[in-house]
Amino acid sequence: MSLKCSDELLDDCVIVTLAGVVDLSTVAALRDHLLRVVSERPGGTVVIDLDEVMAVDDAGLGILLGLAGRAREHGGDLRLVCAPGRLRDRLALTGADRAVAVSSNWASTD
Repeated sequence: MSLKCSDELLDDCVIVTLAGVVDLSTVAALRDHLLRVVSERPGGTVVIDLDEVMAVDDAGLGILLGLAGRAREHGGDLRLVCAPGRLRDRLALTGADRAVAVSSNWASTD
């Protein structure tokens, strides 16, 4: 499977939109991409839009949680946008939604 990433600067944060599958075959490229985004905006907010993501495996969850911690270490924040459904349920089931703020849309990420 493949994963597409696109970035958009919106107000004081970077919106990273992902489309595809976040799994063992795509996490290395995703990690590199998100590390670059976080390092370019120390102290800033990065919002990852997961609405077009079909699935996230444990490796993908690990990358997202690890990068959230890294952003916080540098005075920033990482938040997830994920509509209610299977992926949102998985975030709740694994406890990821307690480690990273998860919102249903960009407007509620403030």
